[in-house]
Amino acid sequence: MIGKAQDKVFLTATQGVAKTANLSALLGAPVRVAPRLGKPSPRLLARSQAVLAWGRKPSARYAEALATRHGLPLWRVEDGFLRSLGLGGDEPPLSLVVDRLGIYYDASAPSELERLIARPLSEVQRRRAEALVSRWREARISKYNHNRDPERSLPERFVLVVDQTRGDAAIRLGGADADSFAHMLDSAREAYPEHRLLLKVHPEVAVGRKPGHFDLAALAEDPRVEILGEDVHPARLLATAEAVFTVTSQMGFEALLWGKPVHTFGMPFYAGWGLTVDALPASSRRRPLSLAQLVHGALIDYPRYLDPETGAPCQVERLVDWLGLQRRMRERFPRQMVALGFAPWRHAGVRRFVAGSCLTFTRWPERLGPGQTALVWGYKPLAERLPEGVPVVRIEDGFIRSVGLGANLAQPLSWAIDRQGLYYDATRPSDLECLLEAGIEAPELLARAARLRERIVQSGITKYNVGQSGWRRPAGVSRVILVPGQVESDASLAYGAPGLKRNMQLLQAVREANPGAYVIYKPHPDVVAGARRVGEAEERAEQWCDAVVTEAGMHQLLEEVDEVHLLTSLTGFEALLRGKRVVCYGAPFYAGWGLTEDRVALPRRRRRLSLDALVAGVLICYPTYVSRVTGRFTTPERVLDELNEWRSAPPSAVDRWRERASRLLRLAFGTK
Repeated sequence: MIGKAQDKVFLTATQGVAKTANLSALLGAPVRVAPRLGKPSPRLLARSQAVLAWGRKPSARYAEALATRHGLPLWRVEDGFLRSLGLGGDEPPLSLVVDRLGIYYDASAPSELERLIARPLSEVQRRRAEALVSRWREARISKYNHNRDPERSLPERFVLVVDQTRGDAAIRLGGADADSFAHMLDSAREAYPEHRLLLKVHPEVAVGRKPGHFDLAALAEDPRVEILGEDVHPARLLATAEAVFTVTSQMGFEALLWGKPVHTFGMPFYAGWGLTVDALPASSRRRPLSLAQLVHGALIDYPRYLDPETGAPCQVERLVDWLGLQRRMRERFPRQMVALGFAPWRHAGVRRFVAGSCLTFTRWPERLGPGQTALVWGYKPLAERLPEGVPVVRIEDGFIRSVGLGANLAQPLSWAIDRQGLYYDATRPSDLECLLEAGIEAPELLARAARLRERIVQSGITKYNVGQSGWRRPAGVSRVILVPGQVESDASLAYGAPGLKRNMQLLQAVREANPGAYVIYKPHPDVVAGARRVGEAEERAEQWCDAVVTEAGMHQLLEEVDEVHLLTSLTGFEALLRGKRVVCYGAPFYAGWGLTEDRVALPRRRRRLSLDALVAGVLICYPTYVSRVTGRFTTPERVLDELNEWRSAPPSAVDRWRERASRLLRLAFGTK
């Protein structure tokens, strides 16, 4: 990193550059605006490393003059080639290029990128570049990543022709002009006479905000040309096109990453190296080299990257993985979804968990029609009023939820979102059951699950993460059984407990089957907090157990007991993580896989799983996680980091307000 933020700065001539979000973090030092009138203070000049100019925008002339006047280096900055999830006007850059010689899209002068691309690679660097290409394809990413793949069917055989907006500086500085686009289209016709020409129009051209380079009305009559004006993600286009024709668009570079033939009609940064078919002669500065050299220079050496979740500098692979996760999660569900019966304070959270789909809210399921998908909390009766044939996607709390109880307004970190049923419903298949029955055998995924399990146990994370005091087993007791209570209106009892359904019945059964054991009963935290009704078990538990424990945290309690006997409580899964014996009197999602002692038959669950395979399915593959820091999709590992930070921080004013408001809102509107 360049210098220390407290003793080094960068100068700029314009407020616009200085206000660019993430700029200081990417540079490693603050950015200060030099006064337009008068001379910057001697102290400011002495601390200044360089003057910043944003590429070759008109505002860069002020920066050039400032650098010349005060004898400072001029550095040009631009967005990186892997910028962000959303567009530049909506989100700050997560990568930045810094060039001390020129700027990458100006082919008329040397740039630092040219120098980096031309460097020979070691074997380690070559392998890293090749692995990055594979990672890019697997993640299906691009410079911007908010859009979905095109929904329309693509031609069976086509070449992609890329338009750009008129006035784009990269066209002129790339040695091209408006005539280059007509030449490009004619060349595509000639080179691929049997193919359809899919013309990718810039979205701002399609909506009439900016002009492009083609007469779209005339081309619409051409039987060989198909116009694509929608604002779609390019990954599917590049993966299926047989060739790509471009003037200076970055899509040509991305097409090289997809292994496609690329024809250029300007001189973009990736042309002239022997990797593209070029209509213009290359500068003597450029010579044939490998794709690995181009990739290493353009994606590894040249840009700087910022971790979107920690705000710290990171490597390109970290950003590729994060953006790839966003892309996968945003494509899961249909483009249009309708959420049924969610209280207003839940709307923002629901939108975060199904980001990528256009979501509307209603309490009138009868109004849904063909082509719409309903989103419902659990098995709410609203879903029963849906017209026949409307698909239903159901949401429930995830297994690592938050700090705080389920009945409060704390922002959840995970939800289970299921197309078939729900994980707690043993009466029919769910996405989780089908995932586990299919088997999880990938070694890297199992190793990841093992690491995650160890972290959870070491950090003491459970679903709600409430309870502070510990509990110690009495001296001389050889066998301690924990019976966790459940909210008796819990849907998992209705759908996952075909025999016993009440906490009192469970306590009696455990005591009768284990007369010599020391049995402790822990009521559900919502009941202890007064957010749920007290049941018979809480009133008469002392008749059937040796102790009732209310204040102990579940993690500390599980460390002290030998066994857990339960109906469908998630505590059984948390006990499995800690190597405890688990006896199931109901049919929770983790039963039936050979890891528990089951009192209920589960004939659909035939596969025998290792603990790590169960963990991989339950905690990695099935739930949806959303970061409370970014509001974006995240991983269970990052959720553990955030939960540990959340638990150690004192409650904020917002947290205290949520705790006070939760009970009132629950009484007025219901939990969800």
